[in-house]
Amino acid sequence: MLMRFQPKSLTELRTVSVHFARVVLLAGPSGSGKSYVARRTGLPVLCLDDFYKDGHDPTLPRAQNEVDWESPASWDAAGAVDTIATLAATGQANVPVYDLSRSVRIAERTLKLDDHLLFIAEGIFAAEIVRECSRRGLLADAIALRRPRTVTFTRRLVRDLAERRKAPRVLWRRGLLLLRNDPTILRRQAELGCRPMTARAIWRHVQHLIHSSPAAR
Repeated sequence: MLMRFQPKSLTELRTVSVHFARVVLLAGPSGSGKSYVARRTGLPVLCLDDFYKDGHDPTLPRAQNEVDWESPASWDAAGAVDTIATLAATGQANVPVYDLSRSVRIAERTLKLDDHLLFIAEGIFAAEIVRECSRRGLLADAIALRRPRTVTFTRRLVRDLAERRKAPRVLWRRGLLLLRNDPTILRRQAELGCRPMTARAIWRHVQHLIHSSPAAR
């Protein structure tokens, strides 16, 4: 069925009627394992963290004279939704590659869905675009990964230190703050339309969505 989408080019106009995928938005606290869970589904994955604004962007929100990277305003929601729409309509899109350690986009790559009619878009701000993706007819489901806070804290700190995302003292301070705030973050994501699930429940649910898609019938 052809969903509502306004193509931006003649290429999109030609392809929108023959390929229309839908997105599963995967939210969850930072470091909870969203990327790992998304990859384990076997579906193409769009990393929404690559849509962070560059560190020199004057529109970045600030708190105590530092950039507030936990704020959705530090992220390009419109660009993320437009990319999801292009993927859904054409089966491929050019997506940014973001270097978190330098807070800047460093490249661009092409993401292709091949024959998949479902794909995952994962990131801490995924819940912020649930309403818009639903309005555009792009949404298959919206989920938030739920894990024990101590597990998330440990995973997050180990990952951030290994990837040298920021200075160790900044990562430690941020980790303790998020440890306290993770329940609030998850609650907000649920309020925005994401259903909290464990990793195992997500894998089972996505397999159900895959087998229920028109291509699987």
